[in-house]
Amino acid sequence: MTKIYYFSATGNSLWSAKKIAQSITAVSPLEKCELLNIGVETLPSTKSPAQAAAVRQENALTQQGNTVIEADAIIFIFPSFAYGMPHVVRNFMKNANFKTSYAAALVTYGSSPGGTLGSALRILRKKDIGKMFFYSIPAVENYLAIFGTPKEETIKLRCKMQAEATEEASRLIIERKENKVSTFYPFSFFIYSLFTLGKKLFYNFYQVSKKCNGCSTCEKVCPVSAIVMKNGRPRFTSKCEHCQACINLCPLRAIQFSRVKFGSPGYRHPDIQISELKK
Repeated sequence: MTKIYYFSATGNSLWSAKKIAQSITAVSPLEKCELLNIGVETLPSTKSPAQAAAVRQENALTQQGNTVIEADAIIFIFPSFAYGMPHVVRNFMKNANFKTSYAAALVTYGSSPGGTLGSALRILRKKDIGKMFFYSIPAVENYLAIFGTPKEETIKLRCKMQAEATEEASRLIIERKENKVSTFYPFSFFIYSLFTLGKKLFYNFYQVSKKCNGCSTCEKVCPVSAIVMKNGRPRFTSKCEHCQACINLCPLRAIQFSRVKFGSPGYRHPDIQISELKK
């Protein structure tokens, strides 16, 4: 059994997670791979209600440090946020107890992963794990607030790079390779610390235009259930991870933050459907 835990806002990490699962089962047809969303209450729509309830319970217990995750191999796939780990991923990893002989942490990134994998190593080396593997996967930059909407040619290039890196990561994981990464990234630590402080306030600065029709897509795609609908309008709460799935995936382009103006085109991995990112 291989358990693949992912966190994904616009589909980049989910795409790699799916490809790695396919590669593992292609090599070992009898090997079972399970894709699990690290979001506390968010699950892939393909899960049955019973599976959804089971994983929600596991995630809730993990947040309390009361669960043991057991598998032949455990793989984490998540994006880099300001050169660090999304807080929900960090907390999940810190609070869980792992019973496995092999763990891999893979980070998808746009501009640079910085010290993201170093942060994962600092957490995982405190766990009772045999072999560990770390790998960076280039993907399309989706933080529109700083980098803006990616161009079509950039999306094609970065998706090609992601496919090649994911294939290589799959091969190395199947071969049970192990490696180490540096944990000394002072600049990354500084930027991530600023992001951590900002994250506590960012949710207050999301704005919704009059074009919003209350479709609740933003609520459904939020990977940590930080958006609730009130009187037909989205309300942003302090649970926000600032992944900006809401901005990127709003069908009416009715959400604004910083330089992301109303109507600005969003981004979603071209091979991932919105339905796969919904609860």
